[in-house]
Amino acid sequence: MEERSSKLLRIRPNLPSAKILPNMSAEEMFQNGTLRPILKLQNTLLIEVFKNYIVKHKSAFYDLGIERRLKYIENAIQKDIKFRNSLKGIIIGQFTVEEYSIYIKNSSALNKRMMNMVIERLKDQIQAFEETMLV
Repeated sequence: MEERSSKLLRIRPNLPSAKILPNMSAEEMFQNGTLRPILKLQNTLLIEVFKNYIVKHKSAFYDLGIERRLKYIENAIQKDIKFRNSLKGIIIGQFTVEEYSIYIKNSSALNKRMMNMVIERLKDQIQAFEETMLV
């Protein structure tokens, strides 16, 4: 188990901007120390998973204006439980055993943070979902 944890931690990007300060809540520390690096590491996969989601839902996304596309991303992640669980699995699968132990103590609050971060990450990269890129 020790070997798995050290390998997972080694492949994560270093994010100097994701600071961990002593006055932060445990959730903030977990967010900055674990979730942010994992989301950065998994970014390309998250984009591909969302592209696939668009295609599986008849590409209705492409008929929408920019504001509605942003809302579509939010709704997909907040309301489609199967999709949401799939995204959680992509992220949780990168946790070390120690991080998972922390996560399960407050999974509800951490899930909310995790999904909000995924929503914002996908919205910030909306240009990645242009129809021409799905060739």
